[in-house]
Amino acid sequence: MDNSSGVGVIDKAAMVLDALEAGPTTLAQLVAATGLARPTVHRLALALVHHRLVARDIQGRFVLGSRLVELASAAGEDRLIAAAGPILVQLRDATGESAQIFRRQGDWRVCVASAERPVGLRDTIPVGTQLTMKAGSAAQVLVAWEDHDRLLEGLNNARFTPTVLAGVRRRGWAQSLGEREPGVASVSAPVRGPSGRVIAAVSISGPIERLTRQPGRQHAEVVCSAARLLTEALRKGND
Repeated sequence: MDNSSGVGVIDKAAMVLDALEAGPTTLAQLVAATGLARPTVHRLALALVHHRLVARDIQGRFVLGSRLVELASAAGEDRLIAAAGPILVQLRDATGESAQIFRRQGDWRVCVASAERPVGLRDTIPVGTQLTMKAGSAAQVLVAWEDHDRLLEGLNNARFTPTVLAGVRRRGWAQSLGEREPGVASVSAPVRGPSGRVIAAVSISGPIERLTRQPGRQHAEVVCSAARLLTEALRKGND
């Protein structure tokens, strides 16, 4: 059966990825499995490593990369958004604060769902808003469980520290006080995809005067509960 798409470089890259499904593979094994010339396989494999579609193990063999896991997790985004509405409304009503869900997109975090506080002073973050990955409790959550290299990258010029992220991983939630915007506090917890990887952060945010300087003490439990409900919805959708 001819699996050619007519785009040669894509077909060859797909052959390399297909060969790696069997597990860690040397360059010589990739050449044998694909039937491609050694320089071609080497060039393609290094390009795929650059884009994190392929990685190298401790022995230097090629393996499937972490970007594939991220893309697979992102396939659950529609289920996440479908489940988000009633859960965010419950979270907003329980806390009295605006509630949001953020996903990472490159160097930004994007609000993909929200339930605004209907009256009074509030932190308004419309769906589609891009915010920094260098400040705020949602950014802390989205960075805290990254692999070592991306975690170090996330800490570069960030308002939070390695100690803060260690606390996030230990507690299972994050809080911030004026990190992203003066006078605004927030609490966030991780939403995990079917693979167990953190794919989003559910948050509440509002003025420090209302959330106090220890917003996690008041609201972490209910925010974490919302995150668990979203995680469970994604897991059921994958069954």
